[in-house]
Amino acid sequence: MIRVELPTHLRRLAGIEGEVQLEVAGPVTQRSVLDALEARYPMLRGTIRDHGSLKRRPMVRFFACEEDLSHEPPDTSLPAAVASGAEPFLIIGAIAGG
Repeated sequence: MIRVELPTHLRRLAGIEGEVQLEVAGPVTQRSVLDALEARYPMLRGTIRDHGSLKRRPMVRFFACEEDLSHEPPDTSLPAAVASGAEPFLIIGAIAGG
């Protein structure tokens, strides 16, 4: 079971309270986790990744095991602690401003 933590605005959009737990078939990668998340919560399509290219939106970051994975290729395996459910996969809205 993969644990995913979403920012508040995406939890509200999807009607979720707390973290999400997902079953992911096959290798646990950013792509497979996001595919499973969007399949379960279709209203999140286009909010985390672009509809057409499926690239990460610029103001969204991915973290796991205290590492920024935002610029890793989407098919890179996530850390074993995430794959086992011991640690969550974090989706964070980046903060910008001056």
